[in-house]
Amino acid sequence: MKNWFTSSLFFLFFIFTLCFLPSALSQTISDKIRLNQIGFYPNGPKTAAILTSEESSFYILNTTHTDTLFSGKLQKPVTNPLSGKIVRLADFSSFRKQGTFVLSIPTLGYSYPFTISNNVHHPLAVSTLKSYYYQRASIPLISKFAGQWARAEGHPDTQVVIHPSAASANRQAGTVISSSRGWYDAGDYNKYIVNSGITMGTLLSLYEDFPQYAESIHTNIPESQNVIPDLLDEILWNLRWMLTMQDGEDGGVYHKLTNPSFDGMIMPDKAIKTRYVVQKNTIATLDFAAVMAQASRVFRKYSKQLPGLSDSCLQSAQKAWAWAQKNPDILYQQNLINQQSDPDITTGAYEDKNNKDEWVWAAAELYVTTKDDKYYPYIKQDLDNALTIPSWNQVRALAYYSLSRYGSNLTQAGKKDLPTIQQHITIVADNLLNDVETQPYGTVMGKTAKDYIWGSNSLAANQGIALIYAYQITHNSRYLHYALSNLDFILGRNGTGYCYVTGLGSKSPHHPHHRPSIADGIDEPIPGLLAGGANPGQQDKCEYPTTIADECYVDIDCSYATNEVAINWNAPMVYLVIAIEALQRSIK
Repeated sequence: MKNWFTSSLFFLFFIFTLCFLPSALSQTISDKIRLNQIGFYPNGPKTAAILTSEESSFYILNTTHTDTLFSGKLQKPVTNPLSGKIVRLADFSSFRKQGTFVLSIPTLGYSYPFTISNNVHHPLAVSTLKSYYYQRASIPLISKFAGQWARAEGHPDTQVVIHPSAASANRQAGTVISSSRGWYDAGDYNKYIVNSGITMGTLLSLYEDFPQYAESIHTNIPESQNVIPDLLDEILWNLRWMLTMQDGEDGGVYHKLTNPSFDGMIMPDKAIKTRYVVQKNTIATLDFAAVMAQASRVFRKYSKQLPGLSDSCLQSAQKAWAWAQKNPDILYQQNLINQQSDPDITTGAYEDKNNKDEWVWAAAELYVTTKDDKYYPYIKQDLDNALTIPSWNQVRALAYYSLSRYGSNLTQAGKKDLPTIQQHITIVADNLLNDVETQPYGTVMGKTAKDYIWGSNSLAANQGIALIYAYQITHNSRYLHYALSNLDFILGRNGTGYCYVTGLGSKSPHHPHHRPSIADGIDEPIPGLLAGGANPGQQDKCEYPTTIADECYVDIDCSYATNEVAINWNAPMVYLVIAIEALQRSIK
């Protein structure tokens, strides 16, 4: 009897398992459900991408999976031209309840949890801006501000040597100067003027475009108690370093402050190689001039707290401009420098063979700040050229953004051309929106394999900025809608399913190519850092699971081609998320 009873129980359990195991297995997190892992605005668009060829319903559930709160049908299938995979979109924009939820596909499982609330991206804005504090040189990071990522001071940079390539009559090779502060550029410990250029231009533009929201952000940095917004305090840390990179005698600006070669994976205070400033050149000097002219405008508001800074920035900008006019075509060529002088420099070259865009940017910022028409011909002669999404070596768009922003305050020459200037911006935005509805992830980013460059996530953020400027010009909410879609892309609705910002989302990078995050002995990486993103170029020597353009990403620290971080990648991310937060009521 006992054996019969035991056998019967086993048989019933076996039948129960057969019936319910598939369901149990399906109720797991599914990597085939891709969405913004941070969340959505109650009245804004809400879209997930589902990697499935099957027609299906989807459901929005609470996080305990006990209540179904919304249901809908997946949209028609779209084939991803890069991978051949089938994607269907789930649109739940009409679901406006606030809280934390999951999306479920019965045959697949659950999404990562997401939140619906007003200001849902505010913590992201704080975290990505705070990342610059963790990149500071010449200061210890104490636990009050850095938490578990506190560290000793790295690189005081008070004993920096003039490299032979940078020698001049008043500063001969071997001369020692002080060039402290600034941000570490990327995963390394060097400081580069050209990359600081676009970074500073983007962050200063953010303040000019959205001052009220920017002033509301508090990031818990040492300066947070003063009256200057944390965004500007952080900018000041790098601005004061940049000012030291100008030769006060002639106005020329050094290309970079660097070790001869990259450090190993060590903490900043252990990196004690001799540091050099390397060759003055036209592009670095023009980038410097643009930043200083823009900074002069921004910090004029705080002349009481920072007496003389605005005037000093403008004077430095004008002096740099004068040097560039006398030296219009000096390019940085690292291999040539190494043939001519020692020690060899093998760190990031940031070589740019075309300086036309830097002339336009510097002229535009000086023109807007001074209202002096002598700068305008450099802009006028550029108006027949097409505009492109900005990058460290293509900064023309920054000029057009500033001209558009101050259109009503330009001189008559600029006002006359303002429609053309703004049309250049809207043409870029319209090109981004061409055929976007047919894209598998419903985003502007990733329309072709060409989008997946080194630092592809920075491109996604900069595309979003271009769309925001087009919205500011036209008030067409479609531009803003797709700017948000690129934020969704970065935060999970993409070919890898990663939320690409460290410390946020459920699936984010844990092993960025970033020396402090590798060497500090802490499991969690420094938060708020934007990983480079998918890049089939694979310029490093890591192993990748695929060569498919939108999937070619690996979360390992050797992958500087896909998993490095950089100040010029975080800057457009900071701009995009703050702009979206500031404009959220206009998103449809």
